Amino acid sequence: MIDLHRLRVFRAVVADGSINGAAATLGYTPSAVSQHLTVLQRETGLSLIERHGRGVVPTAVGRAIAHEAGRVLESMAEFESFVADVRDGHTGRLSVCYFASAGSAWIPPIIATITTEFPGLRIDLRLVELVVDATPDPDIEIFVEGSPLASSTEYDVHPLLEEPYVVVLPRDHRLADRAEIKVSELETERWVDNDVARGPCREATLRACAAAGFMPTFHIETHDYATGIRFVAEGVGVTVVPVLGCGQLPPSVVAVPLVDPTPTRRIAVRTRATLRSNLAVARVLELLRDHIAIGRLEAGLAETQST
Repeated sequence: MIDLHRLRVFRAVVADGSINGAAATLGYTPSAVSQHLTVLQRETGLSLIERHGRGVVPTAVGRAIAHEAGRVLESMAEFESFVADVRDGHTGRLSVCYFASAGSAWIPPIIATITTEFPGLRIDLRLVELVVDATPDPDIEIFVEGSPLASSTEYDVHPLLEEPYVVVLPRDHRLADRAEIKVSELETERWVDNDVARGPCREATLRACAAAGFMPTFHIETHDYATGIRFVAEGVGVTVVPVLGCGQLPPSVVAVPLVDPTPTRRIAVRTRATLRSNLAVARVLELLRDHIAIGRLEAGLAETQST
């Protein structure tokens, strides 16, 4: 195999017309340059240079080799640049897995920013509720702690927030004008379930109800928060959802914080350990934290205005 570094040395000699000049340009000793040339000629089995006065000149074959070497080295430089772009996240692919309420609140603005800042990067988005066993592990996964993860592949886990739950009520409900509602006050209500997966998000609600001394009776079972809230808007009952799951509430309902106890869920994001230096991954993490901070600020302002 021909050593690319020796090709670079050979082209420097051809360009300068002398071993001493090439050595000075490369920062090598003349003997080191001569040794590289000797080995290159042995590798190729060709006579590449010949003496001419005090300098050297390429043979006819040497000139052809130098020309082709230029094309090879230029392609290699482009390849190295491509590898650097992939490593830094400027090109290639990035797969992002997320649950539905995070997808609705965070993913569209974050991915819009990423596609603008990294136009050569392809983003593959996956809704965790639709992921099947054969789906490859994601590069980034936003998840609720307690959820089964795609695999045990090495990841770095970054906590994002602990999110409280609220109860969504019809606006004319007897408790709708309250600043907060005790979980025990919902015991006799008609409950609308909103998590057919029976995952950790639903478990947080059931644990809070158990701590309040009862288990809710679900009169309607739906698959997601938005559908559950629509049933509340139709006057069917009440539903309990994390704040992130509220989305844009219909005008006929209100969301009231729950207390004694307050159900919560912990949200985190995991990223492949092999992508620690990837700039796009780092930017996704930064944007996630920014959106969470903005959400907290807006929630604080809304609470201040309501009081």
